[in-house]
Amino acid sequence: MRLKNLEINGFKSFSRKTVLEFQNPIVSIVGPNGSGKSNVVEALRFVLGEQSIKSMRGSLGSDLIFKGSKNLPKSSRAVVAIYFDNSDKIFKLSNETGENINLNYDVISISREVYPDGLNKYILNGSEVRLKDINNLLSSVNIGSSGHQIISQGEADRILNASPRDRREMVEDALGLKIYQYKIKEAGRKLERTTDNMKEVSLLRRENAPHLNFLKKQVDKFEKAKEMQITLLSLYKEYFKKEDIYLEKERSSLLLERNKISSELKSVKEKISEVDVVDKKEENKNEEELKILEKKIGEIHGIKNEIEHKLGRLEGMMEMEEHRKEKMPEVVIKNSGEIKEIFDEISSEIEGAIVEDNIAEVKIILLRIRNILKEFSGNIISSGPRFSGSLSRPDHSKTIFPENPELKKNQQEILVEMQNIKEEENKIFEKIEILKRKIIQENETLHTREKEKFNFRVRYQELASSLGLISVKEENLAKEIEAFKNEIKEGSILIGSEILSYKSFEIKGSIDRSIQEELKKKIERIKIKLEDVGLGGGSEVIKEFEEVSRRDNFLAKEMEDLAVSIESLRKLMADLKEKIDIEFKNGVEKINKEFHKFFSLMFNGGTGSLSIIIENKKKSSVAETSEDEEEENIVQEQGIEINVSLPHKKVKELNALSGGERSLASIALLFAMSQVNPPPFLVLDETDAALDEANSCKYGDMLEKLSQHSQLIVVTHNRETMSRADILYGVTIGNDGASKLLSVKLDEATAIAK
Repeated sequence: MRLKNLEINGFKSFSRKTVLEFQNPIVSIVGPNGSGKSNVVEALRFVLGEQSIKSMRGSLGSDLIFKGSKNLPKSSRAVVAIYFDNSDKIFKLSNETGENINLNYDVISISREVYPDGLNKYILNGSEVRLKDINNLLSSVNIGSSGHQIISQGEADRILNASPRDRREMVEDALGLKIYQYKIKEAGRKLERTTDNMKEVSLLRRENAPHLNFLKKQVDKFEKAKEMQITLLSLYKEYFKKEDIYLEKERSSLLLERNKISSELKSVKEKISEVDVVDKKEENKNEEELKILEKKIGEIHGIKNEIEHKLGRLEGMMEMEEHRKEKMPEVVIKNSGEIKEIFDEISSEIEGAIVEDNIAEVKIILLRIRNILKEFSGNIISSGPRFSGSLSRPDHSKTIFPENPELKKNQQEILVEMQNIKEEENKIFEKIEILKRKIIQENETLHTREKEKFNFRVRYQELASSLGLISVKEENLAKEIEAFKNEIKEGSILIGSEILSYKSFEIKGSIDRSIQEELKKKIERIKIKLEDVGLGGGSEVIKEFEEVSRRDNFLAKEMEDLAVSIESLRKLMADLKEKIDIEFKNGVEKINKEFHKFFSLMFNGGTGSLSIIIENKKKSSVAETSEDEEEENIVQEQGIEINVSLPHKKVKELNALSGGERSLASIALLFAMSQVNPPPFLVLDETDAALDEANSCKYGDMLEKLSQHSQLIVVTHNRETMSRADILYGVTIGNDGASKLLSVKLDEATAIAK
């Protein structure tokens, strides 16, 4: 058993989910007119991919959805699902490339949904697929889109009324050749697409051809100039290498000379600075020391003069006392302490004058000493009576004008000090003489250093000038290097990146600048020729030519591949057509055998057979042509013709058969077709309506024979037909206005049939 279940939900008169199980060889669906039993057949058509809404008694997809009733709302969609047993993995499905898709399922479920806007969905085992996939899948088990496995009321003689070509398609469908037709159509679509691609590729090649030819001419022109390029490259290598070596040598030489001059310049500058510092230090030191000594000599002269003045005054005082001694008598002084105080005071003032450096202060001290002496002198003259004692001739130690030891002492001290001052003065004079000689010697050394410094400065100016000249040379060299780089750029435009290969070029011998000039002239002459040829962008043109050539070669290869593909597709189509033709002829022979048996059974004799005929037809969409062209546009098509011969009658034409005879003939033919390549199931929708009781028995016998190879779903009012069923499904309209399903077992069906 292949067919397992059929689920209907929201489809036409079935508002609720309704399940029909097919566990028996013959299942009969019965019910009064208008109950919806034919909707079961249409549900089968629907889920198997029927595209004609009209064949399902509708005009739009929304007509297939339950409209609702007084007691039930309308459905939002119609869903029908069918389940097949696939435990033997007989169902097959292939992709666009012909590879089989894994269908490792024990049960194959196909579901179709339709929505109010007409949208349809096809679902295979829970995955949404295309109608094309559903058709390919069903064709693998001989369930074709022509619906030969579903024979509805009024359509039993459709095969009799069909054209020979349509009959051929029905027979091919029944023989399971539809899968090859699908492959031929798919190959035809691929062939059409491939042919279109080939036209596009050919158009692209034609469009590219003028540009490719132009580039080819340009490349030919460049090829002619190739020798000049090679010669130019050779000259460039030698010229650039020599120029590079020369410039690098010049740069290194100038750098070395700059470093040498800069180093010497720095050394000379440091020596000049050193001479300046030494001269300044020595000159300042000697001059400062000389100034200090001269200042000290001046101070000594001042002190010496002051001391001489002191000594002169002291000697004057001593002379004055001597003079008084001679004129005045000797007086004995009783109060000698007072005299001692006066001399002590004078001595103290003299000591202060000795240590005083300031002449003005020394003068003030001398004035004080003079005042003291005047006062002392006045006291002696006026104080005769005040002295106690008598005027007598005393001894030498007690006279009124005795010899003054303090004055004598002061005199000696001043003389000693004078002697010391003179000695110190002599020493300083000696130092001054030595220092002067030293300054003279240093002046001579300074003169020598000044001369040396002058020489250093002259050398500094020479070096600075040389350094400036080096800078000028470096600037000129930089310009030459820049010009050299520009020449390389120009060379790369003419030759390309190969110009840089000059770096590995080997130079033998020395570099002669005159030879370089000759090389440059040769290069310039070739450059002018190449520029006249227009080779400036040669590398770009060649690159573009190569790209366009590669593109053209690719398109040519693609043309070849497409041509091979077209040839392969044509061969495939030819092979498939040949296969169909062979299997079709063999199938017709097998159908004829079965057709003869069923026909004889239905008519108690007679013969029925199919014959293959050839029809000449014009190709479609052909404009007005000549007679010769018309003959070329005529194609031959195979068709099927039905031949019958009734017993005891001379009727051989189908048009001469009565309605009952036509029904019996069509049933016999359909049953014969189903026996050659049995489908998993057959649906017979009241195909026995026109049969009488005797023929109904024959019809029942044929059902039992057919049920050995296919499950039968029979919609009938015929009791004889019902009696051959294993289970009956009764369809009725409930109070809610929707179809309901009741099942009746065989014993109950037998009682009802009787």
